[in-house]
Amino acid sequence: MGSVSMVGDFESFKAGLSLSKAEICRELYRENRELVRIKKEHVAVRNLVRIIDSTLTLTNLKGFHAMSLRDLSADSGLSIGGLYAYIRNKEDLIHLIQHHGFRLTRRTLHACTQGIDDPREKLLAAVRAHIYLSELLQPWFYFSFMETKSLPEKQKKEAIAVELEVEDFLCTIIDTGIASKAFREVDARLLASVCKAMMQDWYLKRRKYRNQQVEATGYADFIGSMLARYLWA
Repeated sequence: MGSVSMVGDFESFKAGLSLSKAEICRELYRENRELVRIKKEHVAVRNLVRIIDSTLTLTNLKGFHAMSLRDLSADSGLSIGGLYAYIRNKEDLIHLIQHHGFRLTRRTLHACTQGIDDPREKLLAAVRAHIYLSELLQPWFYFSFMETKSLPEKQKKEAIAVELEVEDFLCTIIDTGIASKAFREVDARLLASVCKAMMQDWYLKRRKYRNQQVEATGYADFIGSMLARYLWA
């Protein structure tokens, strides 16, 4: 199981993630200039991070649809007028929240597995990266799963597509391992689905694992051990 250390330890991962969050907010700012009416980029990026973090905090407390822009103003420290410099309504807010999380998930999985040729190491690195990411961004993952059913159709389809993209990512690694004889012959799609479900359980049922005193590293190790016992040829 030593190979999973290629992802890095949890604290290093956490430090790198904070930089990634700001970078993605910078990209969102540059791509949504018709929406974000702030000229100073560093100010806009800082406030976008605040708006997204506050939205996720409030959503987990009371639900997205029950949250008002007044609530968001109070939690983020931005005035209502200040918020309107970034969003016109809650649909704009959904757009920012979703695309921030989608990009971060996609980028993290690719960055943490890039250059790893051994399918065993690659699969374990992908699992660990996803568990670490969902530990640090639990409110976003919870939002993405729980709020999907009540989102507008376009955003609903985007959320489902990204979930399937993660599953496809795992499935491709498993298929590659089977082809190279590193893994035994299994139903790659089914295994990827089950693996995704186990990773999902981590961020949807945090209290259960907290009560068992299981931490993110331990949970990632456990999934890795299960995969090794079932899959390694």
